[in-house]
Amino acid sequence: MPAAYYSARMPRLERSNRHPLLSGVTATSLGTLASRVTGVLRETATAALLGMSKDGIMDAYVVAFRIPNLFRRLFGEGAMTASYLPVLTADLETDRKAAWKLVSAAAVALSVVLLGVTIVAEGICWLMWAAWGDQPGMRLVLGLTATMLPYTVLICVAALVTATLQALGEFRLPAMVPSVMNVCWLACAWLIAPRVTSDPHGQAFVMAGCVLVGGLLQLLVQLPKLRTCGFRFALDYRGSRQALIRIARGMAPTTLGLAITQINTLVDSLLARGLSSTPGGPATIGWLGGIAYPLRQGAAAAVWYAERVYQFPVGLLGIAVATVIFPLLSRHAAQGRHDRVSSDLTFGLRLVLLGGIPAAAGLYVLAEPITRLLFERHNFTSADTPRAAAMVAWYAVGVWAFCAVPVLVRAFYAVGDRTTPLRVGLVCVAVNLTLNVTLIWPLAETALALATSISAILQVSLLAVLFSRSHCGLEWPLLGATALRSGVSSLAMSVVAVAVLLAIPKTPAATNAWLRVVLPLAAAMATYFATFAMIGQRELAALFGRNRDDAEPSPSYQSPAMPGRHGTTRNNALR
Repeated sequence: MPAAYYSARMPRLERSNRHPLLSGVTATSLGTLASRVTGVLRETATAALLGMSKDGIMDAYVVAFRIPNLFRRLFGEGAMTASYLPVLTADLETDRKAAWKLVSAAAVALSVVLLGVTIVAEGICWLMWAAWGDQPGMRLVLGLTATMLPYTVLICVAALVTATLQALGEFRLPAMVPSVMNVCWLACAWLIAPRVTSDPHGQAFVMAGCVLVGGLLQLLVQLPKLRTCGFRFALDYRGSRQALIRIARGMAPTTLGLAITQINTLVDSLLARGLSSTPGGPATIGWLGGIAYPLRQGAAAAVWYAERVYQFPVGLLGIAVATVIFPLLSRHAAQGRHDRVSSDLTFGLRLVLLGGIPAAAGLYVLAEPITRLLFERHNFTSADTPRAAAMVAWYAVGVWAFCAVPVLVRAFYAVGDRTTPLRVGLVCVAVNLTLNVTLIWPLAETALALATSISAILQVSLLAVLFSRSHCGLEWPLLGATALRSGVSSLAMSVVAVAVLLAIPKTPAATNAWLRVVLPLAAAMATYFATFAMIGQRELAALFGRNRDDAEPSPSYQSPAMPGRHGTTRNNALR
């Protein structure tokens, strides 16, 4: 970020009793909270409209949307931001005009490349339509995919604008941008699609059209803020050529490193769709020698709904911390402050453990009541709830890891290491696929969630160890202490939540669904904070800014040239 920006902003933060990371995380989390709440509402409306297993429509819609949505995950929360933001930040430090030229050139280049990719993908869809369009469900999947593919261009350019705003220190608006899509989607599911047609297939296509509108609006709402920050379109390919080359080279290894969870979930959906039997269809898989289908219709939709639930804490905590910590770590690394990299990364990971472990425990214990409350209505039946709830529970096992992975991956990129996350990512994709095909027959669709969780835990473990050994030594005693305290508090919380849940008999009343979520959740949260207050007062003091010493890392780090092996930093924050 520009030196003037930091000189004006950082003294105010340092005078605060809170760690500088907390201010950005708070702003980002509030925006993300609005996005996640509207996202839950949109999925509630979608479940009522399209259901889960009825006629396989939601299965087709989910698979079709995941393809362009993967690009959103890669570019909006991943590879492009990780490669583009450090280059833009360097330009902002020295020459604002050069920075604006880079933004302009990157936006045009990205649009041209993705437009070409979209045209090729549309052609492939139509060729597949001609070849296999008569197979059950295939015509719907291909038609929906072709309709939503242009969303790729819109959302990726919007992600470029988001990254630019983040480089300028603007986190609130970027965090709110996903809410625009959610509101558009929600309006379509509740108001537009049911009024346009009563045919579920037609309603799915109306929903697909609204996805395009939402992508366009996500871009447009950010442009006035970008202009307010001083941006003026100035296309200069020659002047920006070297910077664009650096960004492009950085994206290749970055893509897999940041997209492992998304790729694993996409694999889950494709397997769920491809290995599910359909009512009235064959009971065995001919191309596998007549083996019985391990799944049944609705499996891909179950993966989708479960993902919507577990992604709530991931976005609120993991993505929020990763978004804010990346420019902070990048600045420390550029200044050679490896002590600050170690200290702030440790602080960020402890924030993740403080929130991620209880979130995982809560989702596991309350998976069925939450699923019932959010989705069980109209076309999403009571028979669908146990299937989706089981997926939520097994995805919940890895929630803390899903939150920590983006933080650790961005730490590698901040210190200029793009290959280690790539290698670890390839290993984890292979592990996930192996577990999927090994466990899917005995465990059915829950194997998909369990395999993804195990892969995420393996990924975060490898990344943490390798970063500490190769770059900056993490403060393992502090991380271990936070994990232990959070784990003990989460265990107490879970016992209380189960007791309260068992005390509330299940009835068909709508109020009962609310009570079976709200009361156990309130009791669980109160228990967690009460327990943690007794065994981890300094963590809470640092979070709420009660200890001035926690705001700044210790300067006692030794030998920046050999971090990780010959020195570690001691930080009083969250001790």
